[in-house]
Amino acid sequence: MRNNSQLQEATVSADTDESKHRKNGLYRHVSPELAENMKKGWAHTERSDLEPVPQVAYTARRRLALSERFPGELLVIPAGNPKVRANDTAYPFRPSSDYVYLTGDQSQDAVLVMEPSQSGGHRAVAYMRPRSDRNNGEFWLDYHGELWDGRRNSLAESEQLLAMPCRDIRTLTDRLGTATGPIRLLQGYDAGVDAALKNRVTAEHDAEFRVALSEMRLVKDDFEIADLRFACQATVLGFEDVVRALGTTAPTPERLIEGTFFTRARIEGNDVGYASICAAGPHATTLHWVRNDGAARPGDLLLLDAGVETRHLYTADVTRTLPVNGHFDPVQRKIYEAVYAAQEAGIAAVKPGAAYTDFHNAAQWVLAEHLAAWGLFGSRSTIEAYELGLHRRWTLAGTGHMLGLDVHDCAKARTEMYVDGTLEPGMVLTVEPGIYFQPDDLTVPEEYRGIGVRIEDDILVTSEDSENLSAGLPRQADEVEAWMARLRS
Repeated sequence: MRNNSQLQEATVSADTDESKHRKNGLYRHVSPELAENMKKGWAHTERSDLEPVPQVAYTARRRLALSERFPGELLVIPAGNPKVRANDTAYPFRPSSDYVYLTGDQSQDAVLVMEPSQSGGHRAVAYMRPRSDRNNGEFWLDYHGELWDGRRNSLAESEQLLAMPCRDIRTLTDRLGTATGPIRLLQGYDAGVDAALKNRVTAEHDAEFRVALSEMRLVKDDFEIADLRFACQATVLGFEDVVRALGTTAPTPERLIEGTFFTRARIEGNDVGYASICAAGPHATTLHWVRNDGAARPGDLLLLDAGVETRHLYTADVTRTLPVNGHFDPVQRKIYEAVYAAQEAGIAAVKPGAAYTDFHNAAQWVLAEHLAAWGLFGSRSTIEAYELGLHRRWTLAGTGHMLGLDVHDCAKARTEMYVDGTLEPGMVLTVEPGIYFQPDDLTVPEEYRGIGVRIEDDILVTSEDSENLSAGLPRQADEVEAWMARLRS
C-alpha cells in the first residue's frame, strides 16, 4: 500500500517559505492564495447511474467458490502496485489476474479482502484509492493525484460497478492489524500488504492459495469463453493487418510488423497479451524471439505469434507461419505441411474425457513420423526415435498450454489437475506444434537450415468435441496463399 508521504510533502504549510513541492526535480513555491484558489470552482462530477461491470454475476459466483474452499479464513488478494521502468516512470499497469478474476476491477493498488462471517461464508470488500482530496490539495500537489494521472472512480461509484462494498485503501492496514484467525494472502503483488501480514502468513499457505486460485480457472465460464472468442476474432484482424503491411519486393522490418499488430490490439482491446514474436527467416527457429530487430524479406517465412488482450484482460495466443512473398517454396511447403498434419492430429485429440497429454502425444508422433521419413533419425525406426525423444532436437517445446487471463493460464495448478488431468468442457488450450531447424545444425540438409514453422490455435473443449476459436485464420498451405493474395489485391 502507498503511504501518505507524498501527500504530506505536498500539503501547504503556514510558512510560505516552506511551502514547496518537489516535481520533476524542481521545488515549486505554493502560495496560500494559490492553494486556496485551487480548492474552489470545481463542478460536481459524482455519478450515481453506473451499470455494473458485465461479469459481475460471474465474479460473485467465483468468490463464492473460493469462500467454500477456505471457510473461516481471511482471504487477501491484491491487484498490485505499478512497477518502475526507469527512475520515475512506470510500466503500464496491469492488475494481478486473480484479482481481476474475482472482482472484474482493474484498479492499481486495490486489494480484495474476503472476511469470514460468523454465520458462514465470506463478505467481500474491495479496498481502493478514493477520489483525490481537493481540500488539502492532494489532487494537484501529489504527483499521482487526479490532475496528473486522471480521474478515478469514487468509492460509491466503484460500489455500483463491482456490486460490493468498497473502502478507502488507507484504512486497510488497521483492518489487517485487528484480524484474528487464519489468513491467506496472495503474496508478491503489494509490498505494503505483504509487510503488514509478514508475521501472519506462511509460504505453505501462500502456495496452497495460489494452487486453489489457479485450479478455479481451469474451466472457463460463459463470460470467459465469450471474451476469449472476441480476443481470437480481434487477433484475426491483427494478422490481416500484418499481411497487408508485408512488402512483396522489399524487406519489412520486424518492428513494423510488431507495431502493426500492436495498433490493432490497442484498438480492439487493452494491449497485446504477451510480447509478440515477429520472427522472420532464421529468427523463426528461436522460440521466444521478441527482439524483433530484423527484417522479413521476400522469400522468407514469417513466424508471427501474437494475441490481442481484451479490455477484460483475456488473451488470445495464435501463431501463423506465412510466406512473406505470398508463396511457399517447395522446401518451405514440405516442412509447413508436416507441421499442419501434426496440428490436425493434435486438435483431433482435444475432446472431453481425453487425457490432457493426448493432443501433445498425437502431434509429436506425427512430427516424428515426418522427421523419420526425411531420414533424420538415420537407421533408427520412428518408434525407437520417439521413445528416445530424438525428435525433440527439432520440435523443442510442448504442444500447448491452458489459456485465459494469463497466456500460460492456471500455471500453479497441481500436476494431477493439469498436465496429468483430464479435459473437461469449458477448458481452453492452445495446440501449437512446430519444427525448428537451427541455422547451424549440421545434422540436417542445408536446405532445411534456418527454417522454423509453428501453427497455433486456441481450442475450446465442448460438451461433445472441441471448437477452434481462432479458425478465422486459414491454416492449410493453399488456403494461406489464397488468403494472403485476397488481402493484397
